[in-house]
Amino acid sequence: MSQEAREERELAPYGMRSGKSRGRRFAEAEHPLRTRYQRDRDRVIHCSSFRRLEYKTQVFVNHEGDNYRTRLTHSLEAAQIGRTVARALGLNEELTETLCLGHDLGHTPFGHSGEKVMDELMRGHGGFEHNRQTLRILEVLESRYPDFPGLNLTWEVREGLIKHQPESDRSAPAEYAPGECPTLEAQLIDFVDEIAYNNHDVDDGLASGMITVEALRQVRLFAEAYDRVAAHKIDDPSVARHQVVRRIIDRCTDDLMAHTTASLNAGRVASVEDVRRAGRRLVGYSEEMAALVPELKDFLLKNMYRHYRVVRMGDKAGRLLRDLFHSYVSEPLQLPPQYQGRIAQDGTERVVCDYIAGMTDRFALDEHRKLFDPLVRV
Repeated sequence: MSQEAREERELAPYGMRSGKSRGRRFAEAEHPLRTRYQRDRDRVIHCSSFRRLEYKTQVFVNHEGDNYRTRLTHSLEAAQIGRTVARALGLNEELTETLCLGHDLGHTPFGHSGEKVMDELMRGHGGFEHNRQTLRILEVLESRYPDFPGLNLTWEVREGLIKHQPESDRSAPAEYAPGECPTLEAQLIDFVDEIAYNNHDVDDGLASGMITVEALRQVRLFAEAYDRVAAHKIDDPSVARHQVVRRIIDRCTDDLMAHTTASLNAGRVASVEDVRRAGRRLVGYSEEMAALVPELKDFLLKNMYRHYRVVRMGDKAGRLLRDLFHSYVSEPLQLPPQYQGRIAQDGTERVVCDYIAGMTDRFALDEHRKLFDPLVRV
């Protein structure tokens, strides 16, 4: 049985079939053993931008410790949650997995602090936003094939990445059907991304000592999960912590699946075309969960992301990226030759932005030392 036949037999009517893809920008023969979305997933995994996520900040910079999440581990954890939900809903797992694995490729070094600074530096030159940078990486900057730039991913993957969040539906580039809702697989990504980072930031925050169990108990989602775990009297605090996080993830995903199923049934959604014409996103939480999750996010914002250690590192990272940006713009010959070759087409600032955004944390730190420490060899 072919992979397309398997999808036809196993997927729900509103699951996106790879055989019904709107195709690739550049025509090429498809693989006899893998679907289009399986190939897209593999192309993302094998690209250099994906490998560099290992040394890009999630919350903790690389030198803070080896056990904290990075952009790479976050993407893998989001993909695991995404596959679980997609399978339960009868959606296309490979499309969902590809979107989860690729959604953070455009992030700068040093997390959201880096993105904020890069947008500030690019003001007047088109700005910077990591979802658009992800699309640029996949369509232009990755170079692995002789006949086309980028990875030549399917239209649905590229659309799903640029429409990562609901507000992007109407502002998407003209090529990606602005105003049209993306596939359910794409709609999932915003939620599974959030489930992954909320709960794994709780885990890392507790492990680092930045936040405490006592403080977190004011958050209802955490308190309810903690009380259930505490009833089992687990002696090892790290095991207990993992069990609490596991229960919160399960509760969020169970609610997401149940409410989304009810929404699809209420809307009598029977095809991908129905999803696209719905006029609103169909994936979502119940009213109860939609109130509980912001409590957790607000706690993390106030107590972890604004913790003085995180703020200090973010401020330090901002100064470092500004130094790099201004140095390269003032003398573009410092850039690698392949980037210099793009200046005539894309402009100095955009090329410098591409170069810096693609850096890992440690590469940016090393590059700064090479440019600004006279005792370090260039």
